[in-house]
Amino acid sequence: MNGKERVLAVLQHRQADRVPWVPFAGVHAGHLKKHTAEAVLKDGDKLFESLLAVNELYRPDGQPVVFDLQIEAEILGCELLWQDITPPSVVSHPLVSGVDLNSLELPGPEDGRLPIVLDVMRRMKSTVGEDTALYGLVTGPFTLASHLRGTELFMDMMLNPDAVSEIMVFCEAVCVRMCELYIEAGMDVIAVVDPMVSQIGPDHFVQFCHVPLSRVFQRIRELDAYSAVFVCGNATRNVEGLCNTVPDCLSIDENIDIVSAKEITDRHGIAIAGNIPLTTTMLLGTQMDNMKHVVDRLDEISHHNYIMSPGCDMPYDTPPENVIGVAEAMRDTDAARKLLEGYSSDGFDIEVELPDYDHLERTLVEVFTLDSAACAACMYMLNAAERGVGEFAGEVQMVEYKFTEPENIARAMKLGVAQLPAIYINGQLRFSSLIPSNEELVAAINDADGGRRRIAS
Repeated sequence: MNGKERVLAVLQHRQADRVPWVPFAGVHAGHLKKHTAEAVLKDGDKLFESLLAVNELYRPDGQPVVFDLQIEAEILGCELLWQDITPPSVVSHPLVSGVDLNSLELPGPEDGRLPIVLDVMRRMKSTVGEDTALYGLVTGPFTLASHLRGTELFMDMMLNPDAVSEIMVFCEAVCVRMCELYIEAGMDVIAVVDPMVSQIGPDHFVQFCHVPLSRVFQRIRELDAYSAVFVCGNATRNVEGLCNTVPDCLSIDENIDIVSAKEITDRHGIAIAGNIPLTTTMLLGTQMDNMKHVVDRLDEISHHNYIMSPGCDMPYDTPPENVIGVAEAMRDTDAARKLLEGYSSDGFDIEVELPDYDHLERTLVEVFTLDSAACAACMYMLNAAERGVGEFAGEVQMVEYKFTEPENIARAMKLGVAQLPAIYINGQLRFSSLIPSNEELVAAINDADGGRRRIAS
């Protein structure tokens, strides 16, 4: 089997000759050619050059062409903040600033950055498409709705659910249109990336997400392509619901126990992908750490209906030798297992000092994220915290700890942070993988300080 045949065999739920390897190299592809994230997401030639470097260096069975969940949002009027080492982030929300939903139009092939993306997809198809399964990534309906409406969407779900349903109908149509454009450009697999699904419970998932996602996957099947749904964060409570929308594959990050999740996906006859930890292993670990993760995972999980991949878009600065280590361990697992005999990781044995939570001068809100500049769920959790803290006119302190720094990982381990993103208030976990409304966060801050803080008028 070649790589493409291997990936498609798993998505068809047939036996492959080995577990396929699909590195999610989005802006990290630019790192290989010394291009910034902004450069590879705006310049087709630089993107194409970088993707070929990924294909040559990491020898993937499948690879995404673009990993940017802001393409659709930009077309629909969201303003973006561009970064050098992460995809852009959404900084304005049209459905908050007075834009009428009915005035928004579905994307066309000439809109925004789509001409660049579609051209690179066709070039990749003609260059490596015979041997490599190509993934076209579209923004999932709920995440797109979050971009358009911001954190107000979570309050709307309780106070104005009909309005949320209307937004979801439109976002479903956008998602379908993007799928059609990408399949026409030659993509073998359409990955519907919906990280914000991890921020809602099963009831809201069924109410707002089940039908839109089900229809998107049905349309992909009608167009003779394969589908995957990507979630980030602790979406454990929604794994069953996601399977009920009938994608061909579910892709998860390290916040979900893949062994338990695979029991559910196997029951539904769905493949599963992931979940090499993005920061603790791929970004900050050693090559041996990455090889060990692969060998351990392959030894503990059934190889049927399984694709090895990172938990999400690899950080820009991920050392290439770590990704090469994964690729080599995939291709010769027995040799890797022998090499790793007796090896144990040093981990994150870093001394950090936690605040004296019992004697704080001000209430302290700590937000633990993978990286709010790159992770949509983390960004909206941070936005919610900023908004709530802003109600207290400087009487409440807030700090973000990103998992891109070893010290922050050590801090989280010492505090006992289990899932990301999470909000701690005065050292106590208050919100984990569920974005609070402003009222909930303000109440939690007041409760943590005995109600002594005065909300600014």
